[in-house]
This record gives sequence, structure tokens and C-alpha cells, in this order.
Amino acid sequence: MTTKLILKNARTYSIIVFGLLLYAISWTAFLLPHKITGGGVSGIGALVFYTTGIPMGYTYLLINVGLILLAIRMLGANFGIKTIIGVAAGAFLLGLMQTLISLPVVHDKFLSALIGGGLAGVGLGIIFTQGGSTGGTDIIAMIINKYRNISPGRVILACDVFIIGSSFFVLLDMPPITRIETIVYGYVSMAITAYSLDAVLSGSKQSVQIFIFSNKYADIADRITHDLNRGVTLVEGKGWYTKEEQKVLITMVRKFEANDVYKIIKEIDPDAFISTASVMGIFGRGFERIRS
Repeated sequence: MTTKLILKNARTYSIIVFGLLLYAISWTAFLLPHKITGGGVSGIGALVFYTTGIPMGYTYLLINVGLILLAIRMLGANFGIKTIIGVAAGAFLLGLMQTLISLPVVHDKFLSALIGGGLAGVGLGIIFTQGGSTGGTDIIAMIINKYRNISPGRVILACDVFIIGSSFFVLLDMPPITRIETIVYGYVSMAITAYSLDAVLSGSKQSVQIFIFSNKYADIADRITHDLNRGVTLVEGKGWYTKEEQKVLITMVRKFEANDVYKIIKEIDPDAFISTASVMGIFGRGFERIRS
């Protein structure tokens, strides 16, 4: 069990680091070379870089460390370890990729805003599906939400709009019309990031309901329970054509886990009959919480 837990954690953190790598590439390869400002602490780091030349990884780390210390003080000492690891790895990757990439990968500014925003959203979505976080305005939103009845989404949106708009007073080497154009590109990138993030998260939350008809139902149920850590319900059935009693297994899993269920069934009973259906939502332990 210890080895299995270690491997599971290693897989989780590897996926988080991969998401952070995509996020870092989105900034260093597409946004920074065109001086496009996005939201969050990364956006503040970009503004500092445009003004002083300090790599954004340093600013990203410094601001997030301050926010994490504030969060520990105001939200409790058990503040997420994944957030701390995400901030540290994110700062390292941003600094590393900024030294490796100095020229724009795509020379068209609008296309760079689209690709950069899309990559950032996919990277963040991958991080969030594993329970990770990049800190930043998320922490500010959690703190404000604790003391004021303001939704985190509104806080994050307000912060991002302000940060991107502030680039008008930072990019003084550009004519005013070019600065306004760059701000618009920043808002386009922010919208694409939000859309991509939602697409990844909604895709990862899709669930399916699987009915399994097999004489080896006990072995299949044990494997699903132990290997996938998913619940299984056994119901009594009767085949109308054969008039024989039949045991039916019902299990609910994420869509990406369905192939694991099929592999288990194929190993135990290749002749099993399976029915799979997509469901609108599953609420309860291991899935979503009901929010009033």
C-alpha cells in the first residue's frame, strides 16, 4: 500500500509539473516576447519584467511566498502543500524557460495571444484536475471570501482586469494606441485562458454509468473496488428470454477511468455484457459535492 501511494503521488505531482511547464511555455514563448500582459501574479511578474528586466520567475516566487504566508496566518497552518509545491515549481520553470526562449515563436501578435491563452488554460486545467494550484490571485480570493460575501470568481476577474489594464502605464516605450491594442490582446488571452480552463475541467469531470452482466461478477467487483477505488452495487436481475437469474453490477466512474474498467472485465470475463451511458452529473463521495 505504501508503494502504491508513493507511485500515485509521484504520478499526481508529475502531471502537475507538466501542467506548470505548459503554463510557463505559454508565457515565455507567446506572451512575453510581444509584451502581452495576462492576469494573476504572473501578469504582475510580466509588468515588472517589462519595466526593470527582472525575470518574472523571481517576482512570481516573491509575491506568492508573501501570499502563502498571509494565507497560513489567515486560513490556517494546514494550507495546501500542493499550492506550495506548485508555486515553487512554477517559479523555477518560468525562470528556466525565460532563459531558454528569448524570441517569439509566433510573430503575429494576435495569434500569439490566442495560442498563449489557450496553452495557459490547458496547463492550469491539468494542474487543477490534480488538486494543484499556482497560488496568486486564488489565495487573495480565498482570503477575501472568508471575510466578505464575494465570490472568488469575481475577485479573480477584478484582479486580472486591473493587472492587464495597468500595462497601459508600464509600456511607456509604445505609442498610446499600441498600448491600448496590447491591452486588448491581453484581455483576449485572458478570455481564451478561461475558456480553455473550463473545457479541460468539464472534460475531466465527465462521468459514465456502467452496467456489467457477468457470471464472474464477484471477481470483477473486487477488482474495480481495489484497483480503481470505485464503488460497485450488485443488483438482482432476471433474463426474460432465458428466465435465468442474473447478477448485475453497477458502477459510476469518470469517463477517463472507463477504459480501466473495460480492461479489468476483459481480463476476467471477455464474454461479459457491458452497457455504458454518459450521465449529466454524479454527486457524492468521490465525485462532486452538492452546492446550494
